[in-house]
Amino acid sequence: MSEQLTFYTNPMSRGRIARWMLEETGVPYTTEILAFESSMKAPDYLAVNPMGKVPAIRHGKTVVTECAAICAYLAETFPEAGLAPTPEERGSYYRWMFFAAGPLEAAVTNKALGFDTPADKSRMAGYGSFADVMNTLEKAVSVSPFIAGNRFTAADVYVGSHVAWGLGFGTLEKRQAFADYVARVTDRPAYAKANAIDEKAMKAMQKSA
Repeated sequence: MSEQLTFYTNPMSRGRIARWMLEETGVPYTTEILAFESSMKAPDYLAVNPMGKVPAIRHGKTVVTECAAICAYLAETFPEAGLAPTPEERGSYYRWMFFAAGPLEAAVTNKALGFDTPADKSRMAGYGSFADVMNTLEKAVSVSPFIAGNRFTAADVYVGSHVAWGLGFGTLEKRQAFADYVARVTDRPAYAKANAIDEKAMKAMQKSA
């Protein structure tokens, strides 16, 4: 019998990335919806993730937090889903997944908070400047149909989510290459199913609030 897989999330969080990834794998899982200021900070959940944030998964005795790690773990743990990289894809797969988790998220967050890296301090910031990151991201999504090559992988779940949200919330520059990439990676049944599940959960939370 396979080990139980539990997904801890909130539909108004980065948990949507992990939900999409779970639906791409097709493996059964149970969901625990947590509230930001109550159950997410409760001792039971802090034992799962001391950061008190979502998403997280528990697979048997294994706990994984952080969206990029969850995507990579699920891809490798369930290889039958075909979401892990081939040897030829591995370099680009990890390169751009970690780029999105590091320079991209840091640059976008700082920009949204009104912080621009001074030109003479750009080397102190891991991402250099916001412009550097936007130009690099555009090149990354333009080289091939998908981020690691000609095939959809878990890295597209992670990078694609960042680009989709950035365009939707106006935190990324509106470039045609970004829009085209998002259209390619989100045209999938698992993406639609994950969104429908989270939208339903969000409405239920709002109704009960």
